[in-house]
Amino acid sequence: MRFDVYCDESRPDLFSSKNRQGKFLVIGSLWLRYDDRQKFKEEIHLLRDRYKVGGEFKWGKVSPSRVDFYKELAKWFFDKKLDLRFRAVVIDAEKVDLMTYHGSDQELGFYKFYYQMLHHWVLDCNEYAVFCDFKSNRKKDRLIVLKDVLSNSNLSSRILSVQPVKSEESVFIQLVDVLTGAVSAKFNNSNIGSAKEELFKIISSELTDRKMQPTPKTEEKFNIFNINLCGGW
Repeated sequence: MRFDVYCDESRPDLFSSKNRQGKFLVIGSLWLRYDDRQKFKEEIHLLRDRYKVGGEFKWGKVSPSRVDFYKELAKWFFDKKLDLRFRAVVIDAEKVDLMTYHGSDQELGFYKFYYQMLHHWVLDCNEYAVFCDFKSNRKKDRLIVLKDVLSNSNLSSRILSVQPVKSEESVFIQLVDVLTGAVSAKFNNSNIGSAKEELFKIISSELTDRKMQPTPKTEEKFNIFNINLCGGW
């Protein structure tokens, strides 16, 4: 079976900034069957038309005038049950040792965590096309290498592609931005304002124990992997 995976990140600057505005970098992903892609895309566009939301939607654009759209979008996501899944990896930037483990290469470290977010949900005997929110990389082959590493570590599955897509061209990457933004807001204790707080409560109400928190590996709908960088059990 073929699956499409759409990815985005929140606070990627934390690896490079000397004046960090936050602690946790979050990389999120949306997983769906290829056969559902067109139907889901059309349903999101219908929601946008109903609420007269034009242009790109994202966590940073949640406002009182548009909050009803975002709340309906979140409910739509959860109504899809396991036909539409979300996974995020949460990284404590303060504990990342770029010099020891990533050759002092911030970009390399970032894509190693990208790999961790994707690898554990790649299952045998499937095909995967991965779409990453476009970002300028110092080394132009980062996504090519990510595809090769994923392929080499998942020999019983097929990684069809890992390619960049501009967020304004994909409603799925925009949805990932919204969900990833909510996770980032929680872990970074962000002051998010009334509209985002309304949306955050809608999302949290659907989660295990009604809390935005790290989940077990077995969580399939809304998986949050708070990666342990200190070793141990």
